[in-house]
Amino acid sequence: MNNMKKIGLTALAASLVSVSANAVDISGGASLSYNGGNGGATGNPWSMNDGLTFTWGGELDNGMTVDLNFLLDSSDSAAGAGFDNRSLALGLNNGGTLTFWGDGGSGVVGSFDDKMPTAYEESWYSADSPNQGHSTNNMFYYTHAVEAATVHASFTPAGTSQDASSLELGAVVTAVENLELGFAIGEDNASATAVDNTIMYAKYTMGGATIGVQANEADAATGTDESFSAASLSYAVSEDMSISVGKSKLDYSAVGTKAQEATGFSASYTMGSMTLAGTLNKIKNEGTAGSTGAGNSKTDSSDTFELNLSFAF
Repeated sequence: MNNMKKIGLTALAASLVSVSANAVDISGGASLSYNGGNGGATGNPWSMNDGLTFTWGGELDNGMTVDLNFLLDSSDSAAGAGFDNRSLALGLNNGGTLTFWGDGGSGVVGSFDDKMPTAYEESWYSADSPNQGHSTNNMFYYTHAVEAATVHASFTPAGTSQDASSLELGAVVTAVENLELGFAIGEDNASATAVDNTIMYAKYTMGGATIGVQANEADAATGTDESFSAASLSYAVSEDMSISVGKSKLDYSAVGTKAQEATGFSASYTMGSMTLAGTLNKIKNEGTAGSTGAGNSKTDSSDTFELNLSFAF
């Protein structure tokens, strides 16, 4: 290595090492849920979830920022405890933010898939979910806001758990007051069966009411395509209480497989750091127990509900 390269690398390292650090912020919560209905859990209907989020931030001498975030959570048993959703974000001054997801990363399509207004859960909460694009560990995610638009890009290199590299691109536009528009495309190459995904959505807020519509397309190399559409309406009754209703439909290209339709009603009430929420979902053409997905005839219907008590700090 010549002297010029050594000098350049030394200067770069010095600028990166010198960090003005902030204290670690800790937040978290716990929730207790009860599930029921003829399409609900067949075992113990009670469950608990909890987690602690650790966030550290600092500023480099060149004005760039660094943020480290990870989640410590557990499942219903102590054996399920572990670190999750680890990420390292680099703020590039006026050049956007580049995040590396070491664990729990979701691509652009997946991050756009949870935009419908709801008081608690979506209409398809207990039904088959639409294809959510590429989600994996060790993923790069970039965002950059330009005027009334924010561009998104996610990239996962090919590797042992990735048949080929996956790239997803999208944008969110808020040029009109109270109106949000989003569009994303991408290819999921997590396996040899590549899937091309497209998602678009729109949300409009007027007073305490927010209405949203969404459409997804998933075109698989095997020909097992899916199309999804959803609409929902939420209303803030007060600062503490919200209600919502939504409908969705998931169509399959497989011959003989009926479209799955879902209707959901949700409500939530917040008292300080405690929230009481519930959802009721009616699903048509769900399929028989143990035979979910696009490969069954989907002739059954079900009603499911969930009550949830959560605490945040």
